[in-house]
Amino acid sequence: MNEEQFKQQYKKAVDQMKPDDQMKKRIERNVNAQRHSSKRPRKSLYIAASVVIAASIGLAAPTVWQQWGGTTTPAKEVALNTGGVAKGSVTEGQTVIKTENPNIVPVEIPKIELPSGDNQNIKADMIGLVVYHGNVYTESATTVEGADALALRGEKLGKTTGGIHELSGQDDYKELASTIGKVDIYTVKGYDSDFRVMSYTEIDGQVYAQFFDKTNGISVSGLSDLLGKLNMKDHVTAAQWEGFDSWNNGLQQLQQLSVDDSLNSFIEKLSLAAPVAASPELQERLYGKEDRKMLYLTLDDKTKVQLVLFGEEGMVRYGHAPVFFKVDQEAFQQFWNSLK
Repeated sequence: MNEEQFKQQYKKAVDQMKPDDQMKKRIERNVNAQRHSSKRPRKSLYIAASVVIAASIGLAAPTVWQQWGGTTTPAKEVALNTGGVAKGSVTEGQTVIKTENPNIVPVEIPKIELPSGDNQNIKADMIGLVVYHGNVYTESATTVEGADALALRGEKLGKTTGGIHELSGQDDYKELASTIGKVDIYTVKGYDSDFRVMSYTEIDGQVYAQFFDKTNGISVSGLSDLLGKLNMKDHVTAAQWEGFDSWNNGLQQLQQLSVDDSLNSFIEKLSLAAPVAASPELQERLYGKEDRKMLYLTLDDKTKVQLVLFGEEGMVRYGHAPVFFKVDQEAFQQFWNSLK
């Protein structure tokens, strides 16, 4: 199928589906991101990253919309007395998991608060989100091909109502409200629904599936609190990496990476990495440089996890969560140098 045929088939599918405008925009944006190369100037990258952080951590408190300007409140480091998660820092119903390193200070990511509707400083499009059980799940940095999505589709949770936009008030954020239109939402086999759900739509045999993760309202102290929920350890079947220039210019010059002792050792060290709260100063320092590499890990369930590696600082980041992971310096540098 050539590019023009794909466009025609996509347009026909969307027209037949008759979703609301929000969903059309989101599917179109996802398809374009996958099918077309686009320039991403370095300055814009930092602005985009800052906007995503603002969406995650909010103004006076976390909110679900992306905001330009204003004073942001970063994730907070929580004092640690016994090596466990600080008391009171975990949302109701969440499992409290002891950190493997008693010297690690947990990072508390506040729960995203639903908007009051009186915020006026809204300048950017919203990120993809779904409201489930009173929590906000945002679009995931883990993807899956449509052909592999059915095997992961679990119990149906319902259909999103769509309709959330930048000016939506608190009353609009009801159960299964979303920014992605009206689609069916399911649990994901192999993953806790307290962490991940998925949208699944089939049109003329074409499957559109997307994951949504809850990376707020948690305390991050080690592997099990966030990165461990991705099921990377001992489950990687293929790996690729991409340099900054390729990623920044949408060239998709992916380099194959062997799933060997070097990669497994890095993932092991990552499981012991110390979380670092994403302060505005740290973000500016990290995103103001070009020493970044993208790591794509395909797991045995066919999901693909994207991690961002920051060379000079020896840090790793996953998705929208306002937290970075500081890997053992020697282990990080050895792995970084192997990506040539």
